[in-house]
Amino acid sequence: MVTGTTPRTLFGYSSRARNAVDQPISYLMALALTQPDLISLAAGFVDYDTLPGVDTDTLMHEILSDPAASKAALQYGRTQGLTELRELAYQHLAKCDGISPADYPGNPDCVALTTGSQQLLHLLADLLIDPGDIVITAWPSYFVYTGALSVFGACVRSVDIDEQGIVPEKLDALLATIAEEGNLHRVKMLYTCTHHQNPTGITLSAERRPQLLDIVKKYSTDHRILLLEDNAYRELTYQGEAPVSIKSFDTTNEHVALLHTFSKPFAPGLKTGYGLLPADLCEKAMMLKDGRDFGSANLSQHLLLRALQNGAFEKQVNTLRDAYTKKRDAMLGALDEYLGDFMPKETRWTHPTGGLYVWLTLPESIDTSRHGPLFKRAVELGMLYVPGDYCYPADPTRTVPKNQIRLSFGVPTVEQNREGVRLLAQAIKDVAGV
Repeated sequence: MVTGTTPRTLFGYSSRARNAVDQPISYLMALALTQPDLISLAAGFVDYDTLPGVDTDTLMHEILSDPAASKAALQYGRTQGLTELRELAYQHLAKCDGISPADYPGNPDCVALTTGSQQLLHLLADLLIDPGDIVITAWPSYFVYTGALSVFGACVRSVDIDEQGIVPEKLDALLATIAEEGNLHRVKMLYTCTHHQNPTGITLSAERRPQLLDIVKKYSTDHRILLLEDNAYRELTYQGEAPVSIKSFDTTNEHVALLHTFSKPFAPGLKTGYGLLPADLCEKAMMLKDGRDFGSANLSQHLLLRALQNGAFEKQVNTLRDAYTKKRDAMLGALDEYLGDFMPKETRWTHPTGGLYVWLTLPESIDTSRHGPLFKRAVELGMLYVPGDYCYPADPTRTVPKNQIRLSFGVPTVEQNREGVRLLAQAIKDVAGV
């Protein structure tokens, strides 16, 4: 209860408001702001130095200096988003998967533009989840979304991942168990980040993608279970070829919602995401969005349309790939240098082919949680990380491990990535008494 209040003086909050909780990342962000000298390997922000300021200035000038273009961009837009941008977004998705737009699932009318992909995540949860309904996620998973699911009263159940992503056999077994419990009708969604997952950096293997879709179809007996494919990091692939999306196998456009964003590959300040949805789901989502904002920022959409048309978007993606490759390599090199000989049978980390994250696992005797000795020692030495236990959803059937760390190499410089890992390694060895 807020200090100084009584039940009589409180507002009559809804059940969703009462279920709302602070996101744990808020504390880490506040800590970084109050201690600016900390090297933060925590926040999953994009690189400041590569933000496309010059190109954005040029695009904005082109729009505002043209009377017709400026009027169109500064007026209200459609709830579903700018038609031309939805068409190009659809073509971009097809191109990413190496499929002709004529043969790709759905069509541009099934594309929705939203205020970041986060808004679309919330819209879909609002559409599908009643209190007590079940959402299945990876273990671990994107904690901002799994934390937000608590607002909707969802029960989160989790399925194991390995170096190739979600294990299909584990997913099948979990759904079979839920069916045996008589709760299959409550399963509404499987949420998965398929490319360079937040928090682990792991990419779901090509072989497993159609398998997950087949399993979701198999258990869609009472209703269609939505496979929610979060592809925020698809364009940020630095090594090898990114596997095609699960959506590409959903040829009838009935089971998969594919979410992308312009935040990670271009500029988060434009706050624009998009998704390719089953037609009936898109229609319902836009009904909800109508009652919230009547459409996301129209000016941003007009700017992004021009960025896709004139090559600025592709140029920015290539710039980011070059910058992030160097930063990823610096972090991985530092981990090998400073932790390569530390309890090697129990200490390991992922080697992502893209995205912004490395997942570090330490011996179980080392507590990496916010209130553990390692976190305190790391801050004392001058670095910040995301405790791995933040990244595990509140699955009532599981115990959260407390010996893992999410590291993000996106914002720090190459030198800061190396120094941050060095400081972390020193903190680990101090706590371990080595």
